[in-house]
Amino acid sequence: MSKYLERSKELRAMAQPHINCTQGVVMPFAEDAGFTEEQLQKIFANFGGGMRRASQCGAVTGGIAVLGMFGADDISTVGEYYRILKERHEGMLDCADLLKASAARGEVKKVHCDGLVFECLTLAEEMLRERGLLPD
Repeated sequence: MSKYLERSKELRAMAQPHINCTQGVVMPFAEDAGFTEEQLQKIFANFGGGMRRASQCGAVTGGIAVLGMFGADDISTVGEYYRILKERHEGMLDCADLLKASAARGEVKKVHCDGLVFECLTLAEEMLRERGLLPD
């Protein structure tokens, strides 16, 4: 398990303060990207819950942010990230749609959301490693 995934699991397990999905993806990368966790916690406070309006999933948004924090901001990379997630989730990237499908499968919301956080973090990390953009 990577240090990023391990830290994300620690953050998402905390009762207080609540770490939203976007924060759960970006905060583990803070130090290596030149931020503190506290800075990223504040910056991404309103990105959970699909920007607080059930729009694009916060975990998906977090992965895009991580890619950008390390310079993987080209159309090709971002497009690949979205394509992979759409393939894995029946074309859905919005929080409301993903939660509705999860509920229809009988999944617990917290488990579902944690799974997406860990998936998006892992995908972003893999893409950054493939491009040599993360420190060893």
